[in-house]
Amino acid sequence: MDIMNVKRLLEINPGRGINRSDNPKVYEKNIFYKEYQERNNQQNMSTFIETHGILLQLVSRFLSPEIFKHNEAGQIPAKILHAINYIQLNLDQDLSVTQLAKSANLHTDYFSRLFYHYTGERPVKYIHEKRIERAQYLMVTTQMTYSEIAAQTGFENVYYFSRIFKRITGTSPGHYKKQMDLLNF
Repeated sequence: MDIMNVKRLLEINPGRGINRSDNPKVYEKNIFYKEYQERNNQQNMSTFIETHGILLQLVSRFLSPEIFKHNEAGQIPAKILHAINYIQLNLDQDLSVTQLAKSANLHTDYFSRLFYHYTGERPVKYIHEKRIERAQYLMVTTQMTYSEIAAQTGFENVYYFSRIFKRITGTSPGHYKKQMDLLNF
């Protein structure tokens, strides 16, 4: 059945594969995204729904029923989810706990405690970790300099970036990049 689904997916979506490159260093290119988005916009509604249905069916094979159990005590409040989303979308901006708390209409201390309760991390540490994750991605997929990566991930300067990078990963940006280059070679 999965083979039939994949064949049908290819039949109703001709030329929709990522044909440009399988090189991770070329992955993040806006021109490719725009082209794929244009194709999405040209697709009729029935094909769109059928495509999503097939994809959901294929992905469902990898999900277990435990994932879908809802634990009311574990639901994250909308204000914290909004903060997490805002952080992820604005890693290159100046992010402060005060700013996030103000956006959520909460006192800074209360926001920080609430954030910690639902994420297991303090907001500043969470921001640093997400910035370093993004920096690691940029190191592997682009030819950007450390200064450019620092700017793209919201660090004031390359020295502060390097210090936080080493604190979180246990290695310097240069050593990390060399390790990744060796793995990709």
